[in-house]
Amino acid sequence: MELDSNWQFKKVKDSIWQSATVPGNVFSDLLDHQLIEDPFIGDNEKDVQWVSETDWEYKTTFTIDKKTLQKKQIELNFEGLDTYASVYLNDSIILKANNAFRAWNVAVKPLLKLSNELRIVFESTSKQEKIEKEKLPYELPEGERIFTRKAQFQYGWDWGPKLNTCGIWKPIKFTAWNNYKVDDIHIKNKFINDSVCSILLDLKKISTVELDKKLRYEIYVNDVLTKTSHEIYKGYTWITKVQIKNPKRWWSHNLGEPYLYDIKVIVKDNDKILDSISVKHGIRTIELVTEKDGVGESFYFKVNDVPVYSKGANYIPQNSFQNKVTDKHYDKLLNDVVDANMNMLRVWGGGIYENDVFYDLCDKKGILVWQDFMFACAMYPGDNDFLENVKQEAVTNVKRLRNHASIALWCGNNENSEGWHRWGWQADRNEEEKAEIWSNYLKVFDSILPITVTQLTDTDYWESSPKYGRGNPKYKTEGDAHDWWIWHDVYPFEHLEENIPRFMSEFGFQSFPSYETIRFINQSDSIELASDSFKNHQKHSRGFQIIEDYMKRDFPVPETPEDYVYMSQLLQAYGITKGIEAQRRAKPYNMGTLYWQLNDCWPAVSWSSIDYLGNWKALHYKAKNSFENVLISNEYYRGQGVLNTTVINDGLITIKDTLKLRIVDFDGNESYKLDKVITVSNNSNYNINLKLYEHDIANSRNRMVITKFGASVNYFYFDKPKYLYLKQQPIEREIVKTAEGFDIKLFSSTFQKDVFLFINHKGHFSDNFFDLLPNESKTIQFKSEMNKLENLQIKSFNNFIR
Repeated sequence: MELDSNWQFKKVKDSIWQSATVPGNVFSDLLDHQLIEDPFIGDNEKDVQWVSETDWEYKTTFTIDKKTLQKKQIELNFEGLDTYASVYLNDSIILKANNAFRAWNVAVKPLLKLSNELRIVFESTSKQEKIEKEKLPYELPEGERIFTRKAQFQYGWDWGPKLNTCGIWKPIKFTAWNNYKVDDIHIKNKFINDSVCSILLDLKKISTVELDKKLRYEIYVNDVLTKTSHEIYKGYTWITKVQIKNPKRWWSHNLGEPYLYDIKVIVKDNDKILDSISVKHGIRTIELVTEKDGVGESFYFKVNDVPVYSKGANYIPQNSFQNKVTDKHYDKLLNDVVDANMNMLRVWGGGIYENDVFYDLCDKKGILVWQDFMFACAMYPGDNDFLENVKQEAVTNVKRLRNHASIALWCGNNENSEGWHRWGWQADRNEEEKAEIWSNYLKVFDSILPITVTQLTDTDYWESSPKYGRGNPKYKTEGDAHDWWIWHDVYPFEHLEENIPRFMSEFGFQSFPSYETIRFINQSDSIELASDSFKNHQKHSRGFQIIEDYMKRDFPVPETPEDYVYMSQLLQAYGITKGIEAQRRAKPYNMGTLYWQLNDCWPAVSWSSIDYLGNWKALHYKAKNSFENVLISNEYYRGQGVLNTTVINDGLITIKDTLKLRIVDFDGNESYKLDKVITVSNNSNYNINLKLYEHDIANSRNRMVITKFGASVNYFYFDKPKYLYLKQQPIEREIVKTAEGFDIKLFSSTFQKDVFLFINHKGHFSDNFFDLLPNESKTIQFKSEMNKLENLQIKSFNNFIR
């Protein structure tokens, strides 16, 4: 049973108890009792810092019946305690926990009564961090967070608040049994071809009965009894093989069906069921291919022996308070991932090992997962206690996640190696000190973690992301890359077209969130960007200025806050999709693009494409187009007068169709036409260079290229957005009620760029920030529970060109 009721909490030094929610955290409990203001609103964050510096105590009572009390084996299972916790059962200490990422199982039978009290004291992380810091003769980057094994982002990041939680953040369960219990199961694909798959079931058990007694193991595949095996009780491991005929393989959703088998093992003593376990299993192979070539070294994933181009984003925790993230939040966000044609997410190393539901849904929806271990942007200690703690953390989480078909890679850390070699962390240190710090790095990331992954899974391991920092020229020719010349070093977006790595695992640009989110931050109906309350939600010290600088380069700078928010989102989408398409054009040299970042943990100005309240920014809409399996992408070499058109086919089927290319002005008048039947092989690119002459692109700021291939369409412009000669004309609308919301039909007699639909009501537009061709209607679906669509507003980029 789960111990999730009758919980109370208080400060350790107080005497008054308040009701508590478990799983949860102390911030949420204080909010529920209105003892603190919501730190997500305005600048309330600064007024709640005392919470993290305080010791807290939780307690509950629970009863068990006499029959349960007589069970031979009784445990309390603590799935997540955040973080330094002393646990007392009936006033006897049973556990001292020191890692939020570990599960703790404690045998408690001798201490149990019919009525019991469970009490947990949480100590402020700063106390233990101070003790650990004083043990070192030097200071490690970056701050005290490195000593505590918990979500690192809670100490503050350049997109998130400083809200260092404590509490019972995962379930506590009471487990009782007599002679036998299934402890774990690992299912491995041993042999796969089109006619048969042989899978190995490696089951771990706890048994305490006579050694010569036999048990019956029944294996069901999709509810069909497939094999029966007998084995005596003895030992911790039971292993058997099962064959599946004509196996259906698991694929990422853009390449095929992410098919999952239901595998169930029932253990019986004669006809009495002792225990059972069920697992969803995907039959597939995944490998990371890193092979030397004439340029450097490849970096790409093979799924079922097929090279896969990885398209997606970096994922962070969905809320600073994990208990606020529901199964519906997971389902919606991952649906948004699939809807945007992404096939991979990178679970970033400064967050958490996600809840099971996240990986279950990635399995089901066909989303590959690059999984970081939870280390980010720092150097960590190397004492024996810390290393053992890390080892057990790794074992816990690798075992928990290893049956998931979606797991493509385990990565040791985020940017630790780059930080050590490039960020000045070695300055003013003697050689002995530097050697010790680096040696401790290797103990974790070159020894403990890869050994754990190798021993417990067939999944590949990658030491650090990126392999090289951007200051090393090899970042473009080997491994994965984080290209922060964009944003941090304020390089123009064109840099992304000229500097393409083998696999882009991070690059990004900020934008403002939706109007709804800004109103939530300010608790005001108006759009205010200058208030101290709003400024607190920009955590990058130069963030506002960098957005302004980039906007001046490529876009007009609006005067009103509402228009500025719109333009910032166009700016972000313009830069990031420019990079995405350049990287995809370079396939197979480049085999992956994951932008920073998918989502937010609180309402903020950030790099996300979906804001905290779940609203799609312009980037998410435009990335959806740039991530299509079949993409047309153009680039123009002005000095040569050459238009390069690339048709990218990430699918597994060769496509033969007519490539239709037109150069037209913004009223639709045609100056160039090409129709050419082409064949684009499966999983490859097709390139064509067209020599354009002056009469083809005269007045190029008033012209665009429309390219079509089958259902794929691309619009390309010869200059930066701010230089385009766009006309201002009204956009006609026609609205029809539907079962799920409304159809909105739009029409304009002139070309309209980046048309933005918005309304002060919750709902989702099927497309937005789109281009509307002259004299052609476009219909958008708006999903909403509204009965009548009122106050629909429309912005067009045309209105900002003077």
